[in-house]
Amino acid sequence: MPRISEPLTPEQREAWGRATVQLRHHLAELDLFGDDSLAKLIETAAPRSLAIHTEGGTGPATWPSVTRGDLPGERVLDAVRNGKLWVNLVGISEWDARFSELADQIFGEFSAQVPGLEVVKRKLGVLISSPGATVHYHVDIPGQAIWQVRGRKRFIIYPAAEPFLKAEELELAVRSASYGVASFEPWFDEHGVPHDLAPGDAVAWPLNGPHRIENADELSVSLTSEHWTPEIRRTYAMNYGNGLLRHYGWTPRSRGLEGPAFWTKVALTAAYRKSGLQNKKGYQRIAKFAVDPDGPNGVRPLPESEWAPPGD
Repeated sequence: MPRISEPLTPEQREAWGRATVQLRHHLAELDLFGDDSLAKLIETAAPRSLAIHTEGGTGPATWPSVTRGDLPGERVLDAVRNGKLWVNLVGISEWDARFSELADQIFGEFSAQVPGLEVVKRKLGVLISSPGATVHYHVDIPGQAIWQVRGRKRFIIYPAAEPFLKAEELELAVRSASYGVASFEPWFDEHGVPHDLAPGDAVAWPLNGPHRIENADELSVSLTSEHWTPEIRRTYAMNYGNGLLRHYGWTPRSRGLEGPAFWTKVALTAAYRKSGLQNKKGYQRIAKFAVDPDGPNGVRPLPESEWAPPGD
């Protein structure tokens, strides 16, 4: 397979993971992101791997979840073009061999260039979103990059520190107790850095950097990549442990990634996740709408008796 990303500059190699890096790629040259391919992917994705949301409320946590039902993928794309929808093919590299190979190549290219980069887990997703659609201010948990393939969008990144990201909100997101919720104030925009992405542009940003997205007036198709390194895993365990302490009435005193307190949090995190409590108490997608190309925003409401999680 030809090279996916343009080589990083020496400055980008040093900045990787610590500062925002914008680069160029050649994903649009692959036969993976045309309408026919996307329609087939939508139809073959298991319900748990197809997250569809329509705009509503004040952020992703309040956006209604939408079911495809038995609608053909081509009609889902029609609804995206004419509505206000975000279609996320979640973890596509885990269930489509072509994207698994693509993930191997992408992270192989980065690992060969970035000093000390040790990727222990990686995943790709595909985002298909409507003209003019927006994603409100939120935070993601692993290392992230977005690769623009079709359409244009503005991607605005903010500092991953107080007051732009509250520790309590990050901890809730890490524990899957919220859908990446982060509080936003209009004055934050004075400190946000916009990146205008056209096909062939990609941007990677520092861990847990809050961001929001504004699509241009055209269908948008993006590849998303996430990755875990040993340091990211340690940061995750620290935030998870702090979140549990806070949940049970203790105020965390440290965000350190070593020492007895840290390893206690690692053990607490492992025990809580193994207990199954995260699945019971975590954020749950409940589909209250169905995709409808002829409906307002590309959806129609479901009767309450048909509200349901995505299933298997």
